[in-house]
Amino acid sequence: MRIGILGAGALGLTAGYRFASVGHHVSIYERLEVVGGLAAGFRIGDTWLERFYHHLFRSDRDIVALIDQLGLGTRLEWLKPITAVLWEGRQHQLDDPLSVLRFPPLSLPERLRLAFVLAVLKLTPSAAPFESSTASVWLRRAMGDRVTDILWEPLLRAKFGEYHASVSMAWFWARIYCRTPRLGYLRGGFQLIYEELAERVRNNGGVINLGRDVRTVRVEGDGVAIVSNGVSEHFDKVLITAPTRAFARLAPELPPEWLRRYDWGDWLGAHCVILGLDRPLASSYWLNVNDPGYPFLALVDHANLVPAADYGGLHPVYLGNYLPMSSSRFAQSDESIIAEYSDAIRRINPAFDPSWIRQTWVFKAPYAQPVVTSEYRRHIPPHRTPLRNVFLANMFQVYPQDRGQNYSVRMANRVAAMMLAETG
Repeated sequence: MRIGILGAGALGLTAGYRFASVGHHVSIYERLEVVGGLAAGFRIGDTWLERFYHHLFRSDRDIVALIDQLGLGTRLEWLKPITAVLWEGRQHQLDDPLSVLRFPPLSLPERLRLAFVLAVLKLTPSAAPFESSTASVWLRRAMGDRVTDILWEPLLRAKFGEYHASVSMAWFWARIYCRTPRLGYLRGGFQLIYEELAERVRNNGGVINLGRDVRTVRVEGDGVAIVSNGVSEHFDKVLITAPTRAFARLAPELPPEWLRRYDWGDWLGAHCVILGLDRPLASSYWLNVNDPGYPFLALVDHANLVPAADYGGLHPVYLGNYLPMSSSRFAQSDESIIAEYSDAIRRINPAFDPSWIRQTWVFKAPYAQPVVTSEYRRHIPPHRTPLRNVFLANMFQVYPQDRGQNYSVRMANRVAAMMLAETG
């Protein structure tokens, strides 16, 4: 078969690798000039660094299996860096049961209550009990006002902005249930996975079309046509890994009733500043910024996970945000953003001086974070679309998780198996 795939992220490349490995001809279309999607990296010397911060958890078994299959397992390291919370100008470690019981901003009864509820969430094997509740209401009822006001309400507000009160508790449960204190990182960068997948697709006769903006997907005879850069190509089957809203714009033949149900919901874009510093900035790897008035929601000092020596002595620091795609910050100049962020960093580390900055990068991406509300589940589209031989697989469908390399790989394996089974 000739199989067309829209998107060369973790999902599209993994599916393409599965198809090409059993003899099908694969063509992958990617609008960027690099493979990897939201997990794509860029070069710093001889290594790769992700455009947006990434790591793995011990529960991420699907991508770990893929890493081993690609012969990259020796590069995967499991580490236990410090995750902390900024509250009232002080940084407090909060990343394992002991640090929960020692968390200074809370009283001992509040810490015990927090630990108990977190344990309940870790031991609950399904999101089902939480699907009808919002995180704000459930957490306040279960953990109390002070725990919610210090820990969870600031994070929900910082991440989801105007949507914070409608975020589903099922989403929050997934964040607790699936996460582990030990984090995995692929030395050399996760981009190595996607470069290897792309190479294996090519070695099996496939094609990776970078910098190709797909305009239309339509049923054509017994197959499907993809129109890109003014050229129409015909395929037996097509897999779309773009957001459902983007698919709706590409496929004018989708029926109105399908669009009413599945072209639904709100998304946030990702905005990430990376500062390449000449020295360490923070004592933690990950700092949740719970204090109000900061222009970013997390400060991630990557050199506290991976040695700065991997980057020629540079200390990469991520300053991350999720914002409405209409936010003026996406149009703001890099220079003004870095000046604004530098002022905020001084509030976290008064010793910081902009002279520490050796390099800067600013990355932006639309459709990076779906807003998972209580109504979300009934709007998740099936993988089989109303268009014959057109399949859909994207982040919206990994519920109750909302994104992640592991879940993209898992979905790619499942959808590829489904599409291959239909050929038999």
